[in-house]
Amino acid sequence: MHDDILHNDLHRNLDSLAIKTAKVLLKSANVLVTAESCTGGWVAKLMTDIAGSSAWFDRGFVTYTNQSKQELLHVSSESLAQYGAVSEQVVKEMTTGALANSSATFALAISGIAGPSGGSQDKPVGMVCFSWQVLGESSEEETQFFTGDRHAIRVQAVYYALEKIIKKIK
Repeated sequence: MHDDILHNDLHRNLDSLAIKTAKVLLKSANVLVTAESCTGGWVAKLMTDIAGSSAWFDRGFVTYTNQSKQELLHVSSESLAQYGAVSEQVVKEMTTGALANSSATFALAISGIAGPSGGSQDKPVGMVCFSWQVLGESSEEETQFFTGDRHAIRVQAVYYALEKIIKKIK
């Protein structure tokens, strides 16, 4: 019962943060495109849960595999080989590719290791790389380390990404 209440509160918080993000995008006349890996399109889902979202949301790319990152976002095979899918270099290429393949003005990319396996000493479970880019400007990358199970890591990543969109646009 207690876990259900926490789960519901968390989702209400995500929903309200998504509404706040949508208002900031709309007010600034920005249109969002997402390129998501470990979050599986969760940011795109939150944006499109809101009526009228086509005014601030263009599309979302769920590029879970390296092949999909290459095909849909033109991430280079060299970057994937040298840095790995969970790297600031790759998320940077993901935002660039998302903007190039959409009519959006603001891009978000997320790639991480949500677990429970797949981590290493250099890239532990909970490591998530982000990139945000305004069309025509330089991107900004950041790596965060979240804790918890797979669901908790993904929720934290989505929440963090939305909070940073608001900060970057304001």
